[in-house]
Amino acid sequence: MDRNVYYYQHHTDLGTVSLLPEAGGRYKVMFGEENLGSYASPEAAADDVSGGHTFTPSSGVNLGELGIPDELGDWEKKVFATIGRLRPA
Repeated sequence: MDRNVYYYQHHTDLGTVSLLPEAGGRYKVMFGEENLGSYASPEAAADDVSGGHTFTPSSGVNLGELGIPDELGDWEKKVFATIGRLRPA
């Protein structure tokens, strides 16, 4: 059975925040092209983003002031990749 891996986005007036999967099941926070940190789960990343507790973007914008939701269910969820069932060697 195939399994989907998801990423999450939230659009603001100042740019898009994305939570992208990384190796080891972690998620990185991206604001535009800037990596603002790595988290153990997308839920933890969304919580830190909403409170402005990530690294600060070079633009100086405080993500905590942009009204970004802390609940992952309020983010846009998209398929990042589909992983097919692995067959024995």
